[in-house]
Amino acid sequence: MADQPRWQSRLQDEEWHLQLTTREGWQQFAESEPAGLVLLGDRKWKELSDDERDLYDEARIDVHARLIIVATSAVRRIVTAGRRLTLLNKHAISARRGLIVSGAAGTGKTTSITQLGKTIHLLDRLRHPGQHHRIPVVYVTVPPAATARMLAVEFARFLGLPVIGKQNITDVTEAVCGVLLDARTSLVIVDEIHNLNLATRNGAEVSDQLKYFSERIPATFCYAGINVRREGLFSGTRGQQIAGRFSLIPTLRFPLDEEWTAVVATLEDALRLRHHAPGTLVDLDHYLHDRTKGMIGSLSHLIRGAAIEAVLDGSEKITRKTLEQINLDLAAEDDDLGLEE
Repeated sequence: MADQPRWQSRLQDEEWHLQLTTREGWQQFAESEPAGLVLLGDRKWKELSDDERDLYDEARIDVHARLIIVATSAVRRIVTAGRRLTLLNKHAISARRGLIVSGAAGTGKTTSITQLGKTIHLLDRLRHPGQHHRIPVVYVTVPPAATARMLAVEFARFLGLPVIGKQNITDVTEAVCGVLLDARTSLVIVDEIHNLNLATRNGAEVSDQLKYFSERIPATFCYAGINVRREGLFSGTRGQQIAGRFSLIPTLRFPLDEEWTAVVATLEDALRLRHHAPGTLVDLDHYLHDRTKGMIGSLSHLIRGAAIEAVLDGSEKITRKTLEQINLDLAAEDDDLGLEE
């Protein structure tokens, strides 16, 4: 253990916990590779010192807490559609088209749009090596009860631009647009778009602010939110403008089919548990579907939670009993909640 293992140095990387809504956090997410962690057998694990064993187990917990992103058919579809739009919009002077990802909570919306962003980010780095001034992707969220200024400040915060006291929205907007133009931004991701209520004055002004950004910045805009059609995003004149410029891809619950079983298998292969029998979770695919209602977010939470529990309690394996000890979100547990688009 003279050379510090990669997993040990990764635990000491404080930047790992930066938020996606900052340039540094987004860049760290987009350019990071999956943590390399070789599963040690019982003999080698016992040969570690107490401190080394604790660090190794903590690293395994960290791997299970994040686990891997499964390239589901929905993720692939959204990434493909987003890349196509960025190419179509590349030379458009006006009326650039956008993408909206909508569905119930836990159906993989944020995962899909961040994977799209990661793809665009890495392609830009590949095409323009060493040009670190470029900011190919911006990721912001719409705050609850947002105003137009609040949204502009979210963009400024991502870029690290100072917003002084009562600086007016025009100054903030001009600063943001200036940086994004210089940085050659090609994709703007706006998450939590369901917080935008077009029926209110503030909501209407936020919509206008987004439209203004899209007109000033030659980038593809991608929105994501919970059941946006039901929430009224396409209502009224402003809603009709959005509907006329954006295509919509829904994220849905998984049916109990071959893809569901393949997703379970992929997550199981990523486990780093010393006594887990391969195929255990695949054999439980019906139970996992019933338990999670086919929602990818709930499935990921369940398996990650059970894996962490298996490390903490020393069992080093996931069984149905382990899974039953993990509490899920209310949407997965309650049949009476309306979750459909």
